[in-house]
Amino acid sequence: MFASILLTLHQLGDPAFLGPLVKGFLGALLAFLGLAALAAWGVGELAGGSGWLAGIAAALGGVAALGLAIWLFVPVMLAIMGLFLDPVAAAVERRFYPGLPLPRGASLAAQARFNLMLGLKIGALSLLALLVALLLPPLGAVLLWAASTVGLGHGLFEGVAQRRMGVVAARALRRRREGPVLALGGLLAAMSLVPGLNLLVPVLGTAAMTHLLHRSGGEISAEIRG
Repeated sequence: MFASILLTLHQLGDPAFLGPLVKGFLGALLAFLGLAALAAWGVGELAGGSGWLAGIAAALGGVAALGLAIWLFVPVMLAIMGLFLDPVAAAVERRFYPGLPLPRGASLAAQARFNLMLGLKIGALSLLALLVALLLPPLGAVLLWAASTVGLGHGLFEGVAQRRMGVVAARALRRRREGPVLALGGLLAAMSLVPGLNLLVPVLGTAAMTHLLHRSGGEISAEIRG
């Protein structure tokens, strides 16, 4: 796991990494600002639309929307991770694992379905953790981290594996590597709780899981090697 992280940091300046990083940052920024503005407007209108009370309500609504967006960052990222996964994984393979055949794994439809269903499942768990956090904040934060650990670990590893094998084979390989997968997922989950730093998670996580996949030694099936 540690080798996967170090190799990922060594490649951080790769142009193939910078493109998805910039796009992810700008997309998240626009989405967060848009969500905050929409929530502020809606709450302000419900509070009367004008006056100091409506202004305070609008501000609180915007802050609450931003907080919810940060809380649900991981499930949203998992649902759309196909947008950034392939170019990052390809850049890692091109630099560190030359000679691999062209990826011929699961279909795009199967990968999209996997991403969407995993995002919905982790989203439901994240909302449950939010309800717990309203009563017991420390416990809610731990539950969110645990759900994010599973989501990021399973989602990113199986996502990069599905580029080179079917969905069932990718899941079987992930289960054989469950320890390192969850350990790396836990680190990424901790990063995802930090605003700003969480924007690095999709790219860094994809790259690290690609290394973990190809450094699995004898456990790599013939399906990966072609």
